[in-house]
Amino acid sequence: MAMVDRWSSDTAATAGETHGMRMPVVFLPHGGGPWPFVEMGLDRGECKTLADYLRSLRTLPKATPRAVLVISAHWEEAQPTVMSAAAPPLLFDYYGFPPAAYELTWPAPGNPQLAERVQALLRAAGFQTGHDARRGFDHGTFVPLKLIYPEAEIPTIQLSLVAGLDPTVHLAIGRALAPLRDEGVFIIGSGMSFHHMRAFGSARAGQMSAPFDAWLRQTLTLDATMRNQRLAQWAAAEGARQAHPREEHLLPLMVVAGAASEERGTVGYRGTIMGAHLLAFHCGEEGA
Repeated sequence: MAMVDRWSSDTAATAGETHGMRMPVVFLPHGGGPWPFVEMGLDRGECKTLADYLRSLRTLPKATPRAVLVISAHWEEAQPTVMSAAAPPLLFDYYGFPPAAYELTWPAPGNPQLAERVQALLRAAGFQTGHDARRGFDHGTFVPLKLIYPEAEIPTIQLSLVAGLDPTVHLAIGRALAPLRDEGVFIIGSGMSFHHMRAFGSARAGQMSAPFDAWLRQTLTLDATMRNQRLAQWAAAEGARQAHPREEHLLPLMVVAGAASEERGTVGYRGTIMGAHLLAFHCGEEGA
């Protein structure tokens, strides 16, 4: 608990730096593999639009975050598990790309004190938790954050998804983590609003992704109670399983929606990748 106390004390000491403002929360599409940094034959216009959007997130918080907490689609554990390394390596969890894809660097520091704070908040909400001192940043973190924070200057940690992928569990995780927003932590869910690998790049990608994209756009702009009720029942939406045969890329959105608390959100980005419709969700921009 000493680590938690140090994080809390630091928060109070730096309140002036963050102007006492609440950090926003964001669910973003991280694209495929090392797409912005290695030639993959993707449409350059689509890639530029997404890369420009991701770079713009640097200025979304109106004060520099003390730390970033990422919930990536590419890490699942039996219980919510937090990265606790002081200097996490990169985890190149993609395959079949040119050598340059495995030579990327993004040396952001971790923050073991924040990791302990995350665990404390989750335990207080009734979750059993774990930590992993060896886990590295997977591409759901280092690819988008290399665009957002290219100097890797902001301490960053990851939190896993929970096996079983229950949306109500992940909404509850987000609610438990909401206090971090008032402690200077920028919470980012990194996934994809459409993730059907066989559809990407096909003539049917736009058609297959459109129904769920429309449902999600409507859902994410509702009041928080209705938004979260609908997200908990996402699989009943039109086109849901066409968009997500397996939902690990959608579940980071549930954590972000939970952390948004009672605030109403906006669709912060709309675009396409490999012909499929994608979006991002923002909440708390006004108070950031």
